[in-house]
Amino acid sequence: MMATPQHDPQHIATIRIKNLRLRTFIGIKDEEINNRQDVVINAVIRYHADRAVQFNTIDEALNYRTITKKIIQYVEEGRFLLLERLTREVLEIIMSHEQVLQAEVEVDKPHALRFSDSVSISLNAHRGDEEHSLD
Repeated sequence: MMATPQHDPQHIATIRIKNLRLRTFIGIKDEEINNRQDVVINAVIRYHADRAVQFNTIDEALNYRTITKKIIQYVEEGRFLLLERLTREVLEIIMSHEQVLQAEVEVDKPHALRFSDSVSISLNAHRGDEEHSLD
């Protein structure tokens, strides 16, 4: 049986992607289907940063720029009926990176309701958590 690498609990990094403002097709009404709308994405990503801390190189870190580029491309090129689906798919993009231990994604749809700044959906996943597994 192979030994699991020991990780320093002090080196669990938290990356926060704040207020990523994108435009996509989201909704079920004709106006929403035919016109791009704003969405605001926030994500919290946790990963073991032992090697990044030790070696101080991008090759050992979780590259949040790569993740963000994938999210931007996917969201801006996509069409979504439900905010829940968009949120889940962004979460899947993040969790597809093996280094990620845990992630939470919140997607806001500004002005979705009258008298409200926005409506948002939040989902999370944990590596190895079968209930939240994204495989």
